[in-house]
Amino acid sequence: MEKVILVGVETQENFKTFDESMTELGNLAETAQGEVIGELIQKRQVIDRRTILGKGKLQELASLIQSKEADTVIFNHELTARQARLIEEEVQVKVIDRVQLILDIFAMRAKSKEGQLQVELAQLNYLLPRLVGQGTALSRLGGGIGTRGPGETKLETDRRHIRHKVTIIKRELKETSEHRERSRQKRKDSSVFQIGLIGYTNAGKSTILNLLTNTKTYAEDQLFATLDPLTKKWQLPDGLETTLTDTVGFIQDLPTQLIEAFQSTLEESRSVDLLLHVVDVTSENRNQQEKTVLELLDTLEMNHIPVLTVYNKADQLLDTSQFVPTIYPNCLISAFEDSGKNILTEAILKRLKEIFVPFEIHLEANEAYLLNQMPKEVLIESYEYLEEENSYQVKGYCQKHSKWLQRAID
Repeated sequence: MEKVILVGVETQENFKTFDESMTELGNLAETAQGEVIGELIQKRQVIDRRTILGKGKLQELASLIQSKEADTVIFNHELTARQARLIEEEVQVKVIDRVQLILDIFAMRAKSKEGQLQVELAQLNYLLPRLVGQGTALSRLGGGIGTRGPGETKLETDRRHIRHKVTIIKRELKETSEHRERSRQKRKDSSVFQIGLIGYTNAGKSTILNLLTNTKTYAEDQLFATLDPLTKKWQLPDGLETTLTDTVGFIQDLPTQLIEAFQSTLEESRSVDLLLHVVDVTSENRNQQEKTVLELLDTLEMNHIPVLTVYNKADQLLDTSQFVPTIYPNCLISAFEDSGKNILTEAILKRLKEIFVPFEIHLEANEAYLLNQMPKEVLIESYEYLEEENSYQVKGYCQKHSKWLQRAID
């Protein structure tokens, strides 16, 4: 394990989220298989434009590194190539920033070909503006945290080579994106209701997917355990067929390079009919995490999609009656308890009735076979046989573009 020292500067701009951000940086470092052995914090009006830290604090950092025998320094700020170089010259160990650290974790986690391409694209986009001059080698960092890539490939840092590689990756990702789009369109055409899981990283999205669909997706108490989107079928108790899609977790200051690279993955969530916003109720920074996710939904132009907030990990609360939600509509569950599935299913059904349109249609006696088909596509409230008319009266809720609603209008 690399011995890591964390560095952050608290300013007027970031003081509200600074403590949480530093805690998160420590968790990220441990996820990247680093051992946090020290932390250095400076309070300033603004960061130093040359070296982030002031001159005296930089010398203090150099002494701390020497006394602790640290291998790596991770700054909680995005560094320019010049800043990183000046700091490295002063402290004589590897210096990386928060963005590099997150990219590194993504490189470790990406399993699918598409995921690996997306991470590599994000790394190249990060690297390109930071090339000091032709021939600058990525290996100057010496390996370890911040230098991993898909397949541990060493990249030539020639600008022309990188731009060429970016073009190739984008072409490959476009082909994958088009394949995804065809799959999504197929689901839309089949009238299947699509649900997407979103939320802060490690809130329990994959565990909830497993809970509802009885599958065994990788779900661990780790940051960014899920990178590659996964879609599973789920049938509600009344028969309505849906799909559930689990995607990458959000985080404060999610690097723009990642948002750009993961566009095709995020498209999976962008096209759903309902979002389940999973929130960890045990987090000390719950409000900030909720705010981060909602802001990212705005950035990703997903704020028009209906949302149900799922407050998860209720089993870790001392008294659930004292819990006060901040976002509505919502439900409080534990994905590890049997009751969690029932509570969440009921909350989803209630939310669907708010999203769907009420309808009433009459089926002739010779159309009775449709009563077996309808529950897969709509929510049926009631149906009864009208003896005088020799027909069935069906009431329920359906999507706005449903053929059943059109039939009811006709």
